[in-house]
Amino acid sequence: MEIFNKKLFGQAIRFCIVGVMAVAIHYAIYLLLKQWMVHVVAFAIGYFISFIANFFMTAKFTFKKDATTKKGVGFLGAHIINFILQTSLLQLFLWLGVNENFAPIPVYCIAVPVNFMLVRFVFRK
Repeated sequence: MEIFNKKLFGQAIRFCIVGVMAVAIHYAIYLLLKQWMVHVVAFAIGYFISFIANFFMTAKFTFKKDATTKKGVGFLGAHIINFILQTSLLQLFLWLGVNENFAPIPVYCIAVPVNFMLVRFVFRK
């Protein structure tokens, strides 16, 4: 029995790289837009823009698969769950008194590992 799965480890590392890029896009858009709108709307817009980039990077770089419609639908489903989780966590951290500039950071720390499990399931099929 193999204890260390090289393929899974490589996917996890690539997922993290793509995730950091997607989070950077999301966070930059959030910081920019919250100057003109409510933080939740700025967060949502940033999420959806980063989502599009994330799908293509995840397909090609992380899992080395084609970006098909079927995978896109599965990816969307995984990210709907992730979006609900992130939005709920954002509200929780804001309610707990975390500054709105920094509240997304613990959100990402919780949501990214959950999202990896969901997305990996989509791309393994």
